[in-house]
Amino acid sequence: MTLKRRNGKAGESGDVAKKKVEPKVSPPLPKPKKKDSGEDYSKMRQNVFWWSAVVILTISISIMHRQHIFNLFEDDKHFSHLSNLEREMAFRTEMGLYYSYFKTIIDAPSFSNGLHRITSDNVTEFPDTINTLKRFNLYPEVILGAVYRVFMKIAEDNKWNVRMCYSINRGEGKSSVPSCEGIGEPTYFYVTAVMNLNGAMMGLYFLFGTFLSGSIFGGLLTVSGYFLNHGECTRVMWTPPLRESFAFPILVSEMFFLSYMLKKRSPSLKDSVYLALCIVSFMLPWQFAQFALMTQLVAVLGCYVLGYINYKRMKLVLIGHAMGIATSFVLLFGNEMLLTSFYASCILSVAVILLLDGVLQKLKIRPLILVVQGVVLLIGMVGLKVLLGKILQVEDDAHIGDILRSKFGNFKNFHTLLYTCAPEFDFLEYETYTKLTKTCLIPAMLLSVALIVFTLLRREVNNKFYSKKEGIVTYPEDKDMGDEKEHAELLYNIFQMCAFIAMAVVIMRLKLFATPQLCLVVSILASRKVIEPMIKDIAFHRALLVLLFSMMCFYGYGNLQQQWSIKGEYSNYPMEDLIDWIHESTPENAVFGGPMPTMANIKLSTLRPIINHPHYEDSGIRERTKKIYTMTSRKTKKELYDVCKELRVEYIVYEGGWCLRSGAKKGCTMPEIWDVEDPENAGKRPLCTVMVEDPSPYFKQVYKNVKFDVFKVL
Repeated sequence: MTLKRRNGKAGESGDVAKKKVEPKVSPPLPKPKKKDSGEDYSKMRQNVFWWSAVVILTISISIMHRQHIFNLFEDDKHFSHLSNLEREMAFRTEMGLYYSYFKTIIDAPSFSNGLHRITSDNVTEFPDTINTLKRFNLYPEVILGAVYRVFMKIAEDNKWNVRMCYSINRGEGKSSVPSCEGIGEPTYFYVTAVMNLNGAMMGLYFLFGTFLSGSIFGGLLTVSGYFLNHGECTRVMWTPPLRESFAFPILVSEMFFLSYMLKKRSPSLKDSVYLALCIVSFMLPWQFAQFALMTQLVAVLGCYVLGYINYKRMKLVLIGHAMGIATSFVLLFGNEMLLTSFYASCILSVAVILLLDGVLQKLKIRPLILVVQGVVLLIGMVGLKVLLGKILQVEDDAHIGDILRSKFGNFKNFHTLLYTCAPEFDFLEYETYTKLTKTCLIPAMLLSVALIVFTLLRREVNNKFYSKKEGIVTYPEDKDMGDEKEHAELLYNIFQMCAFIAMAVVIMRLKLFATPQLCLVVSILASRKVIEPMIKDIAFHRALLVLLFSMMCFYGYGNLQQQWSIKGEYSNYPMEDLIDWIHESTPENAVFGGPMPTMANIKLSTLRPIINHPHYEDSGIRERTKKIYTMTSRKTKKELYDVCKELRVEYIVYEGGWCLRSGAKKGCTMPEIWDVEDPENAGKRPLCTVMVEDPSPYFKQVYKNVKFDVFKVL
């Protein structure tokens, strides 16, 4: 009997045969070509040459920048020929205050004793005892003080000659003074450490630009832009002890590592730890670090919501920031300002956005998701900041909100006017835009941003077209990893630049964040990945880069010549005479009050207790300063006397020009500022002029020179 086949092969039983699925066999992979040993050696040699060039250029650029800023500092003040007292006086305002704690540590009998003195200090805000390490972010002074003590011990044991002293003839009827220079001199040691750190920062900028562009030419463009706009990028050569001189190089390294973390194929928790270490190193020296880090977290969040980094990568960055602020809080002895900062509330808000990610994705409408995330971030940051401030009863940073209100509204009070009347806290001046345009930095930055945006949009369009055409659907194995788009590190740096520019426009002083970031973004013009779709010829591309460099130098070299032409010699005989008089004529426990910059110098050079100082980021010291500044108001001598008794002030120092500054903007002399707070006395004679003429019966003038008057409280 013959079996009939129905839809099957002979021999299969049943009316309907089961269809047998044949497995598809993948075509055999092509055999790898045998590598040519000569070609391998050539590539290896090229890599060695490339890395050698990078290392040599990094070291050379670091040394060159260090020498450049040190020479500018020396030429401006003739620092090497100043006496020790004159060098201390050259550190005006906050600089003198910070350096005084380095001096305290190195002059103490032991390091532990010096550390105890600055953590239990009753000289800076007499009679209160404060932890200045917590309040003023003095970790740089602590570290440098420890290193100096160890270095000097080693130098003494080995009989090294680390200091050379000689006598300086000053003329003008002044006696000769001893002067010492060399790494063993405390002021030299301190300034040299700052200059070395900022020299290394320039090498780091070269590496950063090389990383972003994938080309040495990108690193050289970054460094060239920085040098040719040097006065708009930094002020370390004029003000070495400021917090930014220590913190900004660390911020550059932190941003560099974050950019690497955004580009790295598979980041891990270990990267979060490294990021946290960078953040801690940045936050410990500078109170303002929290604002820069807040903008950074928002910039990274922007990369996340646009799909350039995935959920896991965003979470790792957030963990790094959370660990960083928590560690800084502990190392700064529980500084409450960190917990009530916009940065802390930003971290919590971003965490909420990540927790809601699964819910938000169900909305399907991408623009709606972005709006919800933006609202959560904004309300969370402001709401949590206000809530935490009220719970912890912290108002130390309230003046920052007041400054912003005064800039964008009619609000003003005594404290905001002290800030906004200073030129560095004004809006970014028109001259800055002109300078950066003439050196081609702004045009080059705009071209770089345009090319990046074009590249990212072109890839978006191509990817969508290809996906629809081929019907491709992606099913990631790990929902946390998901899909990522290329160039997240470039997009982050552009977002960061936009944030820094916004900060600089509102407060001119913050252009020191924005201008270096512009130099970094310009490095992208050297990237072959970005430029190749438009310019295939590598030689032509490099020729255009050389042309850009030439155009930058045409005006930028004049900026360098202007810096090199600065020749000065610091002297302040009235201040020197005042300090000598205080040493000779007042007891060691005499308490002084007066202008903030002068008080810092008195504390540094005489070690006398003071009741106010230039570090204004504390609500208590702001009120103290306002009270002692009654001297510049239109109130009565009796009211000033009552304030002095309340604060336990024994001597008031009056500095000429403090009260009635010549050339001040309208409404910015001290009596005019007081008119806002004390309208009842508006129009009366300023108290400062009354005191100079006749301080009795509550005060007695005990010292006077061409610049300073000292009044004893009776």
